[in-house]
Amino acid sequence: MAKKTKKKVVRREYTRADIKELRAHSKAKTPVAKIAKLTKRSVGSLRQKALKLGISLGHRR
Repeated sequence: MAKKTKKKVVRREYTRADIKELRAHSKAKTPVAKIAKLTKRSVGSLRQKALKLGISLGHRR
């Protein structure tokens, strides 16, 4: 049985453009899953950054 190797985590810094885009998506109330696909970042990463920036993402009912 082949041993599964972990995928190496590649960290990418958030640029000013990334932050601007995140703020725009927050205003537009874009679902987090959709933002994740567009920015090629994980949902967790986006939520953490939004928390640090003090903007809301996701759960809107």
